[in-house]
Amino acid sequence: MKFFEYFFENILWNSRFVVMLAVVSSLVAGFAVFFMATVDVYYLVMHLVGYADPGLAESARKTLNVETVSHIIGVVDGFLLATVMLIFSLGLYELFISDIDAARGSKASSRVLVIHDLDDLKNRLAKVIVMMLIVGFFERAMKVQISGASDLLYAGGSIAMIGLALFLMHKAESHSQPKE
Repeated sequence: MKFFEYFFENILWNSRFVVMLAVVSSLVAGFAVFFMATVDVYYLVMHLVGYADPGLAESARKTLNVETVSHIIGVVDGFLLATVMLIFSLGLYELFISDIDAARGSKASSRVLVIHDLDDLKNRLAKVIVMMLIVGFFERAMKVQISGASDLLYAGGSIAMIGLALFLMHKAESHSQPKE
């Protein structure tokens, strides 16, 4: 009976390695999004070559400016998504497989990549996701035409809600950190 218990517990414990599928898949997805965002930056720069053309009409320059800023915001969003995938991949690995010794021993490693428990991983991902939502809001807000007082009120309220969300995130983080 003891042998069966040992054998079963060994299989149960080693089943955690199935998480490697998620780790590798998340890492590949993160690299893919980094690649896509980098390609977007390349095409953005190529598209901007004509911006300095003195023959470009002022209305066309303004349109290009708004489209460029919107495109840059989209690129930032892409890089944030790639970062989420990277943090998720590293966090899963640290939680289920092993600590990443190179990250713990390096002075250059960011504390965002050291995950201690599932709540820590969720909190770090939530922060990046909130930033992605804010960037997405900013991207859409650049295209909104304010035509009346109610539109201006809605825009102001939206910005106030974003400020409140950031404030609450900061407060939650300061309460969760141990005091020195």
